[in-house]
Amino acid sequence: MRLLLVALAGGASYAYAAAFARKPRSLTYQPITPSLNVSQTVQSDWAAYSPYVPLANYTAPPASCEITQVNILQRHGARYPTGSSGKLIKASVKKLAAATESTSSQLAFLQDYTYDLGKNDLVAFGAAQSYDAGQEAYTRYAHLISQDNLPFVRASSKERVVQSATNWTAGFAAASNNGLTPVLSVILSEKANDTLDDAMCTNVGSSDAQIAQWQAVYGPPITAQLNAWAPGADLSDADTANLISLCPFETVYHETPSPFCTLFESLDAFPGYGYSGDLDKYYGTGYGQALGRVQGVGYVNELLARLTNTSVQDTTQTNTTLDASPATFPLGRSMYADFSHDNQMVAIYAALGLFPQAAPLDPTRADVNRTWITSRMVPFAGRMVVERLDCAGAPHVRILVNQEVQPLQFCGGDSDGLCALDAFVQSQGYARGGGAGDWEKCFS
Repeated sequence: MRLLLVALAGGASYAYAAAFARKPRSLTYQPITPSLNVSQTVQSDWAAYSPYVPLANYTAPPASCEITQVNILQRHGARYPTGSSGKLIKASVKKLAAATESTSSQLAFLQDYTYDLGKNDLVAFGAAQSYDAGQEAYTRYAHLISQDNLPFVRASSKERVVQSATNWTAGFAAASNNGLTPVLSVILSEKANDTLDDAMCTNVGSSDAQIAQWQAVYGPPITAQLNAWAPGADLSDADTANLISLCPFETVYHETPSPFCTLFESLDAFPGYGYSGDLDKYYGTGYGQALGRVQGVGYVNELLARLTNTSVQDTTQTNTTLDASPATFPLGRSMYADFSHDNQMVAIYAALGLFPQAAPLDPTRADVNRTWITSRMVPFAGRMVVERLDCAGAPHVRILVNQEVQPLQFCGGDSDGLCALDAFVQSQGYARGGGAGDWEKCFS
């Protein structure tokens, strides 16, 4: 029996027993990620705290094409709030609890409410997400894998990212009836050059101003109602946003709907909250941040090296020692899996040219036709898959984000989302040119 372990706050751990790993396997698998029993509409407005859901059924490539390589970039699974966010949330809960009385049954749950979330760590639901992703990768791409050509797996060094990678390898092995057992081979320190984290660019700006602008638009009516129901709480719009986040955080931890979900659904708070998350990523490390997408350049250059089976050419955040060694950056593998963070994945999407917008996101009004939607881009356990294909003897590329084929207009993508590999490489001039001077601005 294979045990899937997830370290949690206070030294405790959860263990998933995947008894089915012993059974003979066909190319199907039994998911272990539980249902949260919250409507998908609500979950889709949790922004970066939304759990992964496939955006489309997987579409096999045309019959004339054969997949020859797969590159997976995946976010860690669902987690507790970060330490800094947790402090803000607890302060907002304390203000709400300090109300002299409650004038609405909507707040009746607070009489017995206790804040019990940890900080930073993966939760059991998040572990299951990564395990299932590993199972899915094996069942979909088993024909590419052998004992001599196992997936090469890397992770950024944050514990939740490392655990997500090892849960993925456990799921992959289980789906193969433990016949193929990939391991986490490289952990990239977040205190050094790391293409799977966004901590190196010291001069990068933030999305705080745009988030504050939007909070001043969608927040006041919700905050006013809460303060009317809880006299003396004196909540601010920022407090309201903190309290809304308890819906996703408590739900993924307890694996049952948080009472804050019912409360804020009654106030129609989630669409505004979701757009706040879109602004956060767009102006944090996306197209709206001058030094955002340059932080994805290193990974893009590593991707190009793998796709073309050539050495990495990069002058940004790659670790040149690791990338120069076949032991830590092998070429010629048929599957690679890298585990990262949402902010870094957004920077990589922007560096590649994915999810372009006709105009910058407006921090005072949401465009209903936008395609920049955080929950569809980088949910918990969200993933980008870059497939290299041989199509009638010619190498091609296609990209799927959360199982949805991307149009790749920047390299002449056809109706199947296919680009000629040469055209794809040529389209990545920003990355191949080291970020067109932006990387130097990170430190000047």
